Amino acid sequence: MTWNPALYRRFEDERTRPAQDLLARVPLSEARSVVDLGCGPGNSTELLVERFAGARVIGTDTSEAMLESARQRLPQCRFLQSDVSNWTPEGAPDLIFANAVLQWVPAHEQLFPRLFAALAPGGVLAVQMPDNLNEATHRLMREIASAGPWASALSDAARARALIPSAEAYYDLLAAEARTIDIWRTTYHHPLASPAAIVDWLRATGLRPFIDPLPEAQRSAFLAEYEERIAAAYPPRADGKRLLAFPRFFVVAQRA
Repeated sequence: MTWNPALYRRFEDERTRPAQDLLARVPLSEARSVVDLGCGPGNSTELLVERFAGARVIGTDTSEAMLESARQRLPQCRFLQSDVSNWTPEGAPDLIFANAVLQWVPAHEQLFPRLFAALAPGGVLAVQMPDNLNEATHRLMREIASAGPWASALSDAARARALIPSAEAYYDLLAAEARTIDIWRTTYHHPLASPAAIVDWLRATGLRPFIDPLPEAQRSAFLAEYEERIAAAYPPRADGKRLLAFPRFFVVAQRA
């Protein structure tokens, strides 16, 4: 998929808030080695640098454009191109921080224990994942993809995201080796100016598997239909803005 750092940063404050909430629950007073998996343009990495002064902080991402943006933002940090599905750390980190990235990685039954085992003793795995596949934003993507002239090209688009199992499932994956496990789900409600703003938000992330495979004419038609249906699904509130509900799932686990 193609990632656009400028489009992603258009809603940076809203995107960074879950990372702040995740970091606030990390039970570490200090850390020597910190990894930001799926660091994007470095907004989450910046939080880690501020929290753990003096730590060696490394950011990873699959997108070279995102990494270049992060390097410009935080030249003192190392940023490496890698895929979480086969990533292994240099040494054993005290913190593996994964904000809005593991939903793109399959096989969580193997992934979470592997990441947890890579930590130093007492280390923390902190994960935040969008849990919005049943929201109107994503239901409409799938409905439009399956019904239009692009249906064959987008037959696999809905499978780009990993399904998030239950809280109990994640607990059981980590409990045998954990000192503590903290799991919660939060729904953020973002006031956005218009249906077009909601589409812009999704164009930077969730819409990518649905629009990247399409030629320009079909992409424009898909987005036009999507915006029309988003307008109906998210009616104007009292001030004229549209309220985007965005559920997110959090796991913070510390190794024994």
